[in-house]
Amino acid sequence: MKVLVAESNQKHRDLLVQYLEEEQIQVLTAADGQKALEVWSNEDPKIIIMDINMPDMDGFSIIEEIRRRELDHTYIIVATEHEEVILGRSFDVGADDFISVPIRKTELIYRIKASEKVISNQENQTVIYALAQLTETRDIETGRHLERIGMYTKVIATELKNHPIYKEHVTSQFINHLTLSSVLHDIGKVGIEDAVLRKKGIYTDEERKTMQAHTIIGASTIDKVADKYPFMGFLKMASEIARYHHEKWDGTGYPEGLKGEDIPLSARIVAIADVFDALISERYYKPKYSFEESKRIILESSGKHFDPVIVEAFLKHEAEFYAIAHLD
Repeated sequence: MKVLVAESNQKHRDLLVQYLEEEQIQVLTAADGQKALEVWSNEDPKIIIMDINMPDMDGFSIIEEIRRRELDHTYIIVATEHEEVILGRSFDVGADDFISVPIRKTELIYRIKASEKVISNQENQTVIYALAQLTETRDIETGRHLERIGMYTKVIATELKNHPIYKEHVTSQFINHLTLSSVLHDIGKVGIEDAVLRKKGIYTDEERKTMQAHTIIGASTIDKVADKYPFMGFLKMASEIARYHHEKWDGTGYPEGLKGEDIPLSARIVAIADVFDALISERYYKPKYSFEESKRIILESSGKHFDPVIVEAFLKHEAEFYAIAHLD
């Protein structure tokens, strides 16, 4: 687990790094507020030890900005002398814990272990609660399909991280959460009856509406989990993906007919990964297409079904898509 030491005093910073590295903990550092936000955004540390008196941007402002932007909860420990005003404001803006200055190694390690336990418990509770939701329905997807979707989305998002349009939006944290969230894109299908879900022929209008409802069912299910565990911010992205991954760039998709950049970027990325995997896979309602045929369909859908920039990212990495598609 990564720990960011955001400390302006070099002597204090070096000592904290020494203490943590002696415990085999991966440490990131920042000496000012802007650098702290940059490292947090790019490296996605789960724990921050925060100096309140940071140059450029004080610790209070950094905490507020992190809480505004985070997708998942970052555990923040404020390092300060025991002053009630500082402690009170720290917790008001969103700090989780504090440690007294000067810092003793024993206390520091105990604080880190306690924070790791909190993070682990939150993650385990989320998984357990989600599984509990699924016990009332049934899962129809194969593990390999979901695994491939996660891999495809990571390839695309990593490419977009360097694109001038999306590079500020697609951070390391965004990529991590997208890879995790993407596997929940069709979770709503577990609430669709087999007579519709597995039908091989053409849907009636009523059956089509029933099938399309899996987007709403999925988002609603994830929202229930998110309400119970608000610190698990990646669930917001998962809900977006579940609801909007069948929207189309030209506005002809469902459930809301969103168009262009009104569709969340996460859903636009998953849309192309999901369609591509469906094309190259054999399904009960269709044979599998060749890689070249699948690629042709994706290209023809650029600007119609898919964001053209994301199609370009797909093309740049078609060799990786080919390798993932042919995993045993």
